[in-house]
Amino acid sequence: MRILPLLTALLVSAFLYFLIIDRETLLALARGESPTDASSTVPVTDAAPAQGQGGDVTAEAPVGVVAIHSQARIINSAVILRGQTEAARQVSVRAETSGLVISDPLRKGAFVEEGELLCRLDPGTRAASLAEARARRAEAQARIPEAEAQLPRAEAQLDTARAQLESARAQLEGSHAQLESNRAQLESSIAQLENAKAQRASAEAQLETAAAQLTTAKARLVEAEINYNAAVKLREDGYASDTRVASAEAAMRAAEGGVTQAHAGVTQAKAGVTQAAAGVTQAGASVTQAKAGITQARVGIAGAEANITQAEASVKSAQAGVKTAQSGILNSQAGVQSAEAGVAAAEKEISRLDIVAPFEGLLETDTAELGALLQPGAVCATVIQLDPIKLVGFVPETEITRVAVGSRAGAHLTTGEELTGRVTFLSRSADPLTRTFRVEIEVPNRALAIRDGQTVELAIASDGAPAHLVPQSALTLDDNGDLGVRIVDSAKHALFQPVTLLRDTAQGVWITGLPDKADVIVIGQEYVVDGVPVRASYQEPGQ
Repeated sequence: MRILPLLTALLVSAFLYFLIIDRETLLALARGESPTDASSTVPVTDAAPAQGQGGDVTAEAPVGVVAIHSQARIINSAVILRGQTEAARQVSVRAETSGLVISDPLRKGAFVEEGELLCRLDPGTRAASLAEARARRAEAQARIPEAEAQLPRAEAQLDTARAQLESARAQLEGSHAQLESNRAQLESSIAQLENAKAQRASAEAQLETAAAQLTTAKARLVEAEINYNAAVKLREDGYASDTRVASAEAAMRAAEGGVTQAHAGVTQAKAGVTQAAAGVTQAGASVTQAKAGITQARVGIAGAEANITQAEASVKSAQAGVKTAQSGILNSQAGVQSAEAGVAAAEKEISRLDIVAPFEGLLETDTAELGALLQPGAVCATVIQLDPIKLVGFVPETEITRVAVGSRAGAHLTTGEELTGRVTFLSRSADPLTRTFRVEIEVPNRALAIRDGQTVELAIASDGAPAHLVPQSALTLDDNGDLGVRIVDSAKHALFQPVTLLRDTAQGVWITGLPDKADVIVIGQEYVVDGVPVRASYQEPGQ
């Protein structure tokens, strides 16, 4: 039971021995040569050995390989996908209102035009509802002129009330001015009264002085008369001279003049007192008049303030009337809009009775049967549009940068039909499960020969790129696991070159990453590493 592992270990050990220790014998066997013909080293004599060095120099023997001269060519790289056909548009036409179907049904497969009737529902009482809504609209429209007529009247009342308010304010200002004037007049009259009273007191003092002077003058006159009578008697008795009599008479005459003068002073003083009393009376009358003017001005102020209060109330009432009139207009307009909305709703409800095709296409199902009761949301029919038709595929993340909207695309149906079109849509969001992006291609389908859901192979054109066509067997891996090929460089050494695989065909694989011209090793690339000398024999590409 353990002999197989032992044999396997022996074979692996032998292979490792030849691969590591006796590699030249293994390479000779691979080239079909006799092991005795392949020596590990060949003596080579340097034609011009370096100064200070001598002796023979040995070099590694070239490894025989088979290569091809490859020339880069521009190829149209296409993104190959598998997908399916889809209808350009598909919709289930549903009822928006309830009612019995009163139209004959259309059968599936029938072609319908845009706007063609699919199902017609029984109108019922909807016509009466529309007539009632129109009557309400007419009634609401009739209220608008009346409401609009009330607004000018209310605005005129407001203007009148404002004019009255301005007049009352002017009257109040006039009454205040009159009050100030009467107060000034009262102050002046009081000053005149005080002056008149002072003048009367002065006149009364003068009268008292004149009366005293009159009394004094009368006393002097009596004394002068006594002296005169005494002088006369003494003269008659011979005791006084005529001169004394004359002197006494002169004194008496002077006393009489003094009395007369004193009487005149008293009369003048009395006149002054009378005049001063008249001034006091006149000043008192002015004070009384000024006080009456102040009272009257205050009454005028109170009346003006009352008029202002009344005018302000009238203005507020008029403003309320204007607002009421405006509200009436707005209410009338709102009533009209509400009635129009009712009419529109009734008309819309009637328009929903006819269920029509939203676009031209084919009926995928029969329309609703005659007499069927449809509720809102119930399906009347399903319509699909197949011209143009969409070809849908899903692009992997690695190829998404090679596809663009507007790119030309070809398609191959399982029936053998070939289609061409352009990319019309490329998704910006990847499918969360497959991490692929939806791509849509639109192609004409005038004969409606292509159906929804057919399998299709898509080829989306991408920008051309220089590439080399090599046999698939020429591909190899380096120690890091990178894909590439080994080429013969200008020094006839093997060199690993990483490449990118573009396309796999029956003739070989198209790769990029090589120079425009390269000698690609197609046989023996697994037996050489970078820097190993090679002896290449060439064959034509495709052999």
